[in-house]
Amino acid sequence: MTNLLSRHAVSDHFATSSWQRIVFSEFESTLASKTRAFPCVFGVAGLQKDELRFAFPDPLTPESVAPILEDYVTNARNFGRLTSLVVFGRPGPVQSIEDYRGRFWSLLDGLERLDTAPRPADVPRTIDSDRWEFCFAGEPIFVACNTPAHVLRQSRRSTSFTVVFQPRWIFDGIMNTDAPGAKRAVQQIHDRLEAFDAVAPNPHLGHYEMPGTREYQQYFIGDTNEAPRCPFHQLARRGDTDDTERKGKVA
Repeated sequence: MTNLLSRHAVSDHFATSSWQRIVFSEFESTLASKTRAFPCVFGVAGLQKDELRFAFPDPLTPESVAPILEDYVTNARNFGRLTSLVVFGRPGPVQSIEDYRGRFWSLLDGLERLDTAPRPADVPRTIDSDRWEFCFAGEPIFVACNTPAHVLRQSRRSTSFTVVFQPRWIFDGIMNTDAPGAKRAVQQIHDRLEAFDAVAPNPHLGHYEMPGTREYQQYFIGDTNEAPRCPFHQLARRGDTDDTERKGKVA
C-alpha cells in the first residue's frame, strides 16, 4: 500500500518542522475549528471520524498521484462512509489563480491518461454534460482544489496546492436526493459558505445530474462568481495522437 496516512499517522510520520506537518496542521485546524465552522460538513465529519486519508507526493504530478489514487480507490470503502483523499503539494512561490487552475486540470488530464481501468459506461467523456464526472480506476470521483491564491473564497484557500478526491458514492442518499435531510445538509453548507467566505456562494454549485448542473464548474472555483471554465472538451482519450479535438474551451 502507498503512503495513505490517517489523521493521527501524519504526526507520527513527519517531523513538526516539516512542510508536510505545516500544511496538514493548517488544514486540520481549519476543519476542526469550533469558532469558525468550515462549510463542508462532510469533510468535518470525516476528519472527526478519522476517515479521511492524506498523501504528500513530492513532486505532485500525475505520475506520483496515480498510484496513490488507485490505492485509495481500492481501499476507500474500508476507511469509512465519509472518506476523502486529500493530496498536498510542497509549498512554493504563490502563483495566480489561473496558473493553479491550469495546473489542476493538467493533473486530472494526466491522471486519466495514466488510468488503465475502463470508464464507467454511464459516465460520459464529454465534460459539458450533467452526468460527467472525473473517473479513475473505474470510480467516479468529485474533485476540489484549494490554493494559496484564494483570498476572498477562504473555503478554497490552503497553504499549498491541495487536491481533494471524494468518491461519488459518499454522496449517495445525502446530496443526490430530494429527501428533507439532504435539503437540510445543502442549506447548512450554503449558510456556512455565506459566513465563511468574503464572496457570495458560487451560483454554479448544484447536485450531480441536476439538469443544467456541470460538475467541472464546481471542481476549481475562483475568487469571483464568474462561470468557471474548463480548458478541455474532454479529458484524455487513450490512444489519441491528435489532441486538437480534445482541447478547446467548454465555456
